[in-house]
Amino acid sequence: MPNSTGIHIQHGFEQVLVQPFGYDGFRVRTSAYRPPTGYETSFLYDPPLEGPENSKSRGLSFDTHLNGTQPGIIRNGNMLFKTSGLGGRNYGLSFYRIEANGTETLILNEYNPVKALNPRYLKWDGKTSTFAAEFSFDSTPDEMIFGTGQHQDHLLNQKGQTIDLLNFNSYIPVPVIMSNKGYAFVWNLPSEGRMEFSPLRTRFTSEATNVIDYYITAAEPGDYDTLQQRLTAATGRTPIPPNFVLGYIQSKLRYENRTELIAIAEKFNAHHIPVAMIVIDYLSWAYQGDWALQEDLWPDIPSMSEAVKNATGAELMASLWPSVEDASANYNLLISHGLLAGTRDGTGITDSFNGSYTRLIDSTNPEARKFLWQTLKKNYFSQGIHNFWIDQADGGTLGEAWENNGQSTLIESIPYSRPFTLYATGTQESAGKMYPWSHQMAIEEGLRNMTNMDPDDPQCQYVSLSRSTYIGGQRFCSLVWSGDTTSVWPTLQEQITTGLSQAATSIAWWTVDIGGFQVDSTVPWSGNIDRSEYRELFVRWFQWGTFLPFMRVHGSRACDFQNAYTCNNEPWSYGAANLAIIKSYIELRYQLKPYLTSIFKVLHESGRMIMRPLIVDFTHSDSNIPKWTRINDEGLAGNFTTQQYMFGPSLLVIPVTLPNVTTWKVYLPKTRGETGDTKPWTFWWSNETYAGGQVVEVPSPIEHIPLFHLGSRDDIMSGHVF
Repeated sequence: MPNSTGIHIQHGFEQVLVQPFGYDGFRVRTSAYRPPTGYETSFLYDPPLEGPENSKSRGLSFDTHLNGTQPGIIRNGNMLFKTSGLGGRNYGLSFYRIEANGTETLILNEYNPVKALNPRYLKWDGKTSTFAAEFSFDSTPDEMIFGTGQHQDHLLNQKGQTIDLLNFNSYIPVPVIMSNKGYAFVWNLPSEGRMEFSPLRTRFTSEATNVIDYYITAAEPGDYDTLQQRLTAATGRTPIPPNFVLGYIQSKLRYENRTELIAIAEKFNAHHIPVAMIVIDYLSWAYQGDWALQEDLWPDIPSMSEAVKNATGAELMASLWPSVEDASANYNLLISHGLLAGTRDGTGITDSFNGSYTRLIDSTNPEARKFLWQTLKKNYFSQGIHNFWIDQADGGTLGEAWENNGQSTLIESIPYSRPFTLYATGTQESAGKMYPWSHQMAIEEGLRNMTNMDPDDPQCQYVSLSRSTYIGGQRFCSLVWSGDTTSVWPTLQEQITTGLSQAATSIAWWTVDIGGFQVDSTVPWSGNIDRSEYRELFVRWFQWGTFLPFMRVHGSRACDFQNAYTCNNEPWSYGAANLAIIKSYIELRYQLKPYLTSIFKVLHESGRMIMRPLIVDFTHSDSNIPKWTRINDEGLAGNFTTQQYMFGPSLLVIPVTLPNVTTWKVYLPKTRGETGDTKPWTFWWSNETYAGGQVVEVPSPIEHIPLFHLGSRDDIMSGHVF
């Protein structure tokens, strides 16, 4: 049990509050000139979902007051907080883990060498109540950092990286990390800034904030499941998805009208292909901001929804953008009630698309969220479309890393677009990371109210799909996908580590555009459904998508005999031979539903990751895994720790990420059973068993993704794996 409810340190103009928080953790808040109010934006549950009674934070309470010259210490479970009390720039904050033998191990302390910036470096210009901040902590060259959100790279270990805290299409940085040293850390701010992981220093920065707020917790090194349990107790547990969404989700850019959509559903029925949900993508509205289907193209929505349901049993999902153009039926009401994001010099223009200038609905404003949901309820939900695609809602603009989206490639890279956006909760610098989270919350609030869902009920009835999120976004009934990726082999490779990094950030409801979203103009066959080169890539991508939390096809396709945007993207679009393969993996996905149900249930209960980097399960049993993970497999032929992962506790998934291969090298980690014995790996397609700790080369024809399992196949197919 904690021996204190908190320590408050007053040191000149600076105030620091340290409180025990949940099991084995501490929450730290720092402010300058003004004390925290306790009402600042926070993504942490207060109190956490789990923890000893007097480790639960109660606002800003504390029982000990110190100045910078007095030492202090708090114990919370297996973790200690200490402040040295040396005074001046030399008083620092340190965190220790208490080992089983009673010794103390320093796991994180403030970076404070001689002749360096103060580790809590604050800059206040006096114009507003916000200040900029840079907080630095000691590190070592061999430390490994996991998490940090979604980045389009091949890296699992983020050591050595600088990551901008700015959301845009395919880029979702989230300042939640796990370290191989046995701690997890949350930079609990909505502001823009950076995460910097240099050899000797880890630094988090904020461009504008009223308080610095972070959370740290500890576990034994290598016990990443406990770290995830602590993180999700503080930031939110993932709910249980509706059963239908565990199946196959069909989408393309784009189904243009009611007739086409019903025809697609009937064709799924004719091919005897199960489908869980069919998606209506963008420009299905008359004007941006209508949040309604264009009536002449989509008449009689209830009978359309019923026709799709009768043909396939599938749910429908419809896309909504946050943009509002002047011609929208909702524009005058939104602008007159102050429900649109503005700019510092007025209501302003935040972006443009498809020939129209647009503003954004300000979803950080509760009244704007209420209006948005009421409109969606009237135009979609009450007519049979119950699931919503939250596209383009990255914040600041329409989601690209520039302004003038979709107008002219000559002038779109304007460098000052986002910082001038103004929300109800603050500026883009101080609150920009709040925007996508708030947009998810608008749909979450509406769905829960509409379905009379108990706030404590973990079972979702419907879902949203979002291109962006932030800390704690996993608490919503909301999938996140990896954004508008290109249809080429290197992009497929990148998505693997992208998904693993999201999982380590506690955001488990993750998926991709199977096949990639858009054509790469430098590759002649990219995205072309009539070219054998792309068909091979699509099949390999599809096989991998079977072993993601959610299986979803989407993309803008090219073809030889039609105009783009009318090209098909359904399973039968890739030739008869490939259809047989694709259909077999859809059927396998449905056969795995008991397994999926089991791993999603445990995810909800404990935060246990579904997509699992090898280091999570094999740190202690296989010395190769931490060694290779540290260098991201640099120079290794297999890229084993960045291109392989466990899907739940039993399946080892190894996507094929190169063309024209018939065999594939796999590293099978050394395993350790409960009694210390080694468990064998079984090759899914032949039932041949292999010992761990070796590289094997297995047959990988176009029909087969390399796939191994632990334990019996019967247990996997029945979901009895925990």
